[in-house]
Amino acid sequence: MTDTLTKRQRSFCMSRIKSKNTSHEELLKKYLRGSGFKFQPRIKGSPDFINQKEKIALFLDGCFWHSCPKCYKAPKSNKKYWRDKIRFNIARDKENNLALKEKGYKIIRVWSHELKNEIPNKIKKLRKTK
Repeated sequence: MTDTLTKRQRSFCMSRIKSKNTSHEELLKKYLRGSGFKFQPRIKGSPDFINQKEKIALFLDGCFWHSCPKCYKAPKSNKKYWRDKIRFNIARDKENNLALKEKGYKIIRVWSHELKNEIPNKIKKLRKTK
């Protein structure tokens, strides 16, 4: 499908995409309320949520921005820019995982499409392994 917006219109739309307090984060925040997770802590690795007591770092990855194997579709225009951007995000994710693992954290990475059914199971399963 070709883009129906001009380059300027597309740029404006993309500039409006939030990186914090997204609707997916707000949904997950409601689910995790009272479970010991802190939202957007200031810690190296920048997880979206962290449970200091249980040493769990939780990342909520957008399917486009982090190249979800199930949902990601590469843009048809400006291919080099987006390929490099997505590769950078993936490399940064790996670095963040290593930095937090070195501090003893277990890592949970959740795709935004998993929010409906899979998050409660992932968290329960991780807590059982402790």
